[in-house]
Amino acid sequence: MSRQAKRKQKPQPIQWRLIVVVGFVCLLFVSLVGRAAYIQVIEPGKLRYESDMRTLRTTSREVQRGLITDRNGDMLAVSVPVRAVWADPKVVHDKQGFEDMRRWQALADVLHLPIEKVVDRIKASPKRRFIYLKRQVTPAVADYIKQLKLPGISLKSESRRFYPSGEISAQVVGITNIDDVGIEGIENSYNSWLTGKASKQKVRKSRDGKVVERLAMVEEGESPNDLVLSLDHRIQQLAYRELKRATGIHQATSGSVVVLDVKTGEVLAMANTPSYNPNSRDQLQSHRMRNRAMTDAFEPGSTVKPFVVAAALEAGTVKANELVATSPGWMRIGGRQVRDSKNYGDMSLAKILVKSSNVGISKLALSMPVQQLLGTYQSMGLGNYSGINLTGESAGVVHDRHRWSDFERATLSFGYGLTATTLQLARMYATLGNGGVLNPVSILKLKQPPEGEQVIAPEVAKNVMNMLVGVTEEGGTARKAHIDGYPVAGKTGTSRKAVAGGYGEDYVVLFAGVAPVHNPKLAIAVILNEPKGDYYYGGDVAAPVFAKVMSGSLQMLNVEPISPREQVKLAGTPRRGE
Repeated sequence: MSRQAKRKQKPQPIQWRLIVVVGFVCLLFVSLVGRAAYIQVIEPGKLRYESDMRTLRTTSREVQRGLITDRNGDMLAVSVPVRAVWADPKVVHDKQGFEDMRRWQALADVLHLPIEKVVDRIKASPKRRFIYLKRQVTPAVADYIKQLKLPGISLKSESRRFYPSGEISAQVVGITNIDDVGIEGIENSYNSWLTGKASKQKVRKSRDGKVVERLAMVEEGESPNDLVLSLDHRIQQLAYRELKRATGIHQATSGSVVVLDVKTGEVLAMANTPSYNPNSRDQLQSHRMRNRAMTDAFEPGSTVKPFVVAAALEAGTVKANELVATSPGWMRIGGRQVRDSKNYGDMSLAKILVKSSNVGISKLALSMPVQQLLGTYQSMGLGNYSGINLTGESAGVVHDRHRWSDFERATLSFGYGLTATTLQLARMYATLGNGGVLNPVSILKLKQPPEGEQVIAPEVAKNVMNMLVGVTEEGGTARKAHIDGYPVAGKTGTSRKAVAGGYGEDYVVLFAGVAPVHNPKLAIAVILNEPKGDYYYGGDVAAPVFAKVMSGSLQMLNVEPISPREQVKLAGTPRRGE
């Protein structure tokens, strides 16, 4: 074999190539070591910053709203844990999540949504990282969705408000929105008190979103507060049931009942019709959500006549035993007529109230300065807020002007030319039963009775109470408000509703009263708006509701009735002026 062939069989290494490769490897190693040293020793902050951006998160602890209970501890509003279903469209697209449409169909079915709507919402925003699919789903639905294991579909904890009493106290308690913020009633007025504040904590999370390290507390939270209302759910349920029944029987467009504790001014019941179920939000109607007992003002009609008598007694323009001439059963005032249903002749103050004489009460109103009458109305709470501190309360209207015609003064005495709410009317009668002491109204349970204001003399209040007993007895305008064992002091009212240019054919019917007269406990006002049919007087429509609510409530509160003999004796006691 030649020398040239041997050279081809055993190639000789080229020295410079080896040097280049070794040098390149060394340079690469030195560069890596230098870069590592630069990052970790000279400038480590940037790497830590990038790491923190991917792993550090601030989390907040879920805080549920406080409980709302009645005065006896019965639940009226409670928060229950639910879940929100959300999607990460970017993850769904990156993992081609729509390959198995059967599971997506199962998701759409359990959420009660069309599958096209679910798919289109995710496909419409392929780069978004968060969209809600359904809020406030039950834990059972959430577990089912979790088992579907759909890419990009996750669950988030939240809470939903549940109202055990349903439509019975819906307008008073109110509701929250989808974000658990109060928007009506107590939920709205005391939202900040019920909500509390979530605590915030800095944590480190892994790639799959799990917390691997808890670092520091960013902000301390505040626990939510519970709220105890003055309502008695038993009385509230009774009031709503009787009001709803009367509204249906008489085909009234709406109605309200307010029950007040005479001594404290606490609201034991506040019911309205029509109502709604706050646990079902599908077909909410705004007119059903209104708390009519304190938002709707009306002309109170003859229910204010006892306070005209009180004003006249306070002014000294009439004596308690004085007779008022009402013959011939009508009188002309300023070119207009005021008339009674018949000629009652000379009437005592008690008989004026028992027979609801417009002529008699007009003469009392005209016997005193108009400012005396208006001052009595206002001191009893008309034209003022009650102190209940709920959003939407109406103060009503009591005009205060310098010049009044005699006819306007007369109409003021039988409840026209001014407006009041059901709550204000109940408060006026509670003041009468409380010996002339006006208390602020409270929707919260009180630890001790408030300090009231003496607005009329105790003797005057007692006299007027005794005069009103005859209204529910034989010959009175509200026989249907009579309660065996519990003597009632009350007054009916029937007022035409104002329309453009005068008064129309629709009525508002009322009854307000206090019981028992010998030891007043409760004051109740009942309003029914626009009853239809043959019965449209307060004594026929509102009085029976009052009787059932009052008798049932007194029994629930363990108020002992008096014996038939004692009641006959009390009924036979001469009223002042009889």
